[in-house]
Amino acid sequence: MILGPVSYLDCIVFCVFLALQLLIHVGLIETVGVVLQCLPFLLFKLPYGFIHERYLVKPADQTPFVQQASQFEDFVIRCVRYAFANVPPKVGRVFFSKPVALPFLRFRMLRHGYLNCPVHWHEYNDKRFKGIWMIQDPMKKPDVCIYYAHGGGFSMGSSYFYLEFLLTWLSLLGEAGYRNPAIFALEYTLVPDSSFPTQLEETIAGYEHVLSMTGDPDKVCLSGDSAGATLVLSLLLHLGNLGRHSEKMDGVGSWQLAKPGFAVLISPWVTLVSDKHRNTASDYLDAGHLHRYAHQYSGQDAPTDDPLLSPGDCRDVSWWRKACPTRGIYVAYGAEEVFAPEVEDLVRFLKDNDVKVGSREEARGIHAWPVASLFLSSQPEKRQKGLKALVGEIKINI
Repeated sequence: MILGPVSYLDCIVFCVFLALQLLIHVGLIETVGVVLQCLPFLLFKLPYGFIHERYLVKPADQTPFVQQASQFEDFVIRCVRYAFANVPPKVGRVFFSKPVALPFLRFRMLRHGYLNCPVHWHEYNDKRFKGIWMIQDPMKKPDVCIYYAHGGGFSMGSSYFYLEFLLTWLSLLGEAGYRNPAIFALEYTLVPDSSFPTQLEETIAGYEHVLSMTGDPDKVCLSGDSAGATLVLSLLLHLGNLGRHSEKMDGVGSWQLAKPGFAVLISPWVTLVSDKHRNTASDYLDAGHLHRYAHQYSGQDAPTDDPLLSPGDCRDVSWWRKACPTRGIYVAYGAEEVFAPEVEDLVRFLKDNDVKVGSREEARGIHAWPVASLFLSSQPEKRQKGLKALVGEIKINI
């Protein structure tokens, strides 16, 4: 199922769903307060900045992202940039939540003529973890399975917000020749409800479940974006050497699990706190806020350089060699994103030490653009470009 571009009508409907849930979960007074706080930006700063840079500044002097962005892409990213830096995380949490995202997806489906989803999907609830299964034919074993962890700075995001993205991915896997592709999206616990190592324990438990459902680790491809990609890298390091930090894992994973066949990462947050994180005029992330999220995830006073917590801090080559999937790792990221220097550093380190890793830097790209472009771009080829690149890598390696 591949739906058409997001329209302005979709945006209005999404805002209606969001407003209702904000009133329920945040409350009238605080919701009104956030709206009033945003008004100067929405009424003055946003239109002025949008018009000035797009129409009054020479193309060569525009930010790299604006140079290649459509009006809609540019407008939305300016809003996201402001929200990331100024809107409280608990409001952002509602934005990405199931009660907003799922009705919005159903509206989008109805608008495109789908009364029911043409692909089977169901929620999976276990004592140790939760998630969403998507599969072409639930009566057969998958011939490829993506195990996905969503982004959101560990404090926001949900698998339901990513559901359209993942269902599109499933369709593209089918078009690539897979007979029964599947995706399991992990619904891990968000900060501040719990902190590390809860999320890693849930990721490990979810991986065990995926292995039991596929019956073949070579058919499994780990994936995730941003903070979700951090969890994927942490899982790989855990699989590579279960004994190193067993005292920090509360006994989880006392036996060796088979490594997956492959891993594809989208804009991974490889090192939680780093001087190399740099704010750019194009990206919507802010390094200072990210570092605060990192300390919340680690448990405030806990160090953030534990490799199982912050994989980019691992410089043990033997550990990475043991952790690398049988067919390697592929990383997609944007040249203009906050994480770019750290991603480049880790990729270079792994390549220099003969760990199988490939990468693609999107020129003028921003954070998690393969995900964002599906919702923001209007041209089918541009919307699916990032996903098709990932499908191509998976097809070669699984």
